[in-house]
Amino acid sequence: MAEIMNEEIILTQEGYDKIVAEHEELTSVRRAEVSARLKEAISYGDISENAEYDAAKNEQAELEERIVYLENMIRKARIVQEDEVKGDVVGIGLRVTVEDLDTGDRETYSIVGATESDPFNGKITTESAVGKALLGHKTGDEVAVEVPGDVINYRIVEIAK
Repeated sequence: MAEIMNEEIILTQEGYDKIVAEHEELTSVRRAEVSARLKEAISYGDISENAEYDAAKNEQAELEERIVYLENMIRKARIVQEDEVKGDVVGIGLRVTVEDLDTGDRETYSIVGATESDPFNGKITTESAVGKALLGHKTGDEVAVEVPGDVINYRIVEIAK
C-alpha cells in the first residue's frame, strides 16, 4: 500500500464519499467478521499449529492497516468544491473530451484526485501521463501526450462539469 505523506489529498466529493463508505464498512462489518473468525480459530485449541488462526490474524492485520490508511486519507482530504471548479480549464472535478488527431477517435475522461484513479471507467488523475498533459489547457488546445514508446496528439474538444 502506498504511504501517504503529510500533504493534503485532493479528492472529488464522490471519491471522498467512497473512502468514508469503505471505512465504515471495514470498521462496522468486516472487523466483527474477522474477530468472529479469530475466536472460532482459537476455539480449535493449540494456536501454535493452527492455520485458521494464522490466516485470521493475517487478515486482521491487513484490515487494521487498511483502516489506518483510510483514516489518514480522510484526515488529509481536501474536497474540491463545485464552485472552485472553473469549467474553462482542465482540472480536478471536470470531464474532458479529447480527439486523437491521428485517428479521429474521441475519449472522455473525468479528472480525479490521485487516489480515485479508475482508467477503465474513464477516471484519470492529474498524475497520469494524459491527465498531467491536459491539466491547465483550454478547449481547442492541442496537447502532445508522451506515453511509453509513442506520443499521442490530442485536441481538447470539450470541458464540462
